[in-house]
Amino acid sequence: MSKQWQKSSTSTQDGGNSIEVRVRPDGMIEIRESDDPDTIVVTTQKKFALWVQGVQAGEFDHFVGL
Repeated sequence: MSKQWQKSSTSTQDGGNSIEVRVRPDGMIEIRESDDPDTIVVTTQKKFALWVQGVQAGEFDHFVGL
């Protein structure tokens, strides 16, 4: 299991505009913004997988003007 933060290859590499994700040793998923690393959202792998499926299906495009 990954303990390192991972961000999308399409994120800016200067750390200013990135969402980062990692898996904790207990299997929970942590999500944070690179410019506010002390605020971390924790969720289950199942919930994260369902959210990713929704993103891939375009269900959240209206939030970003796509």
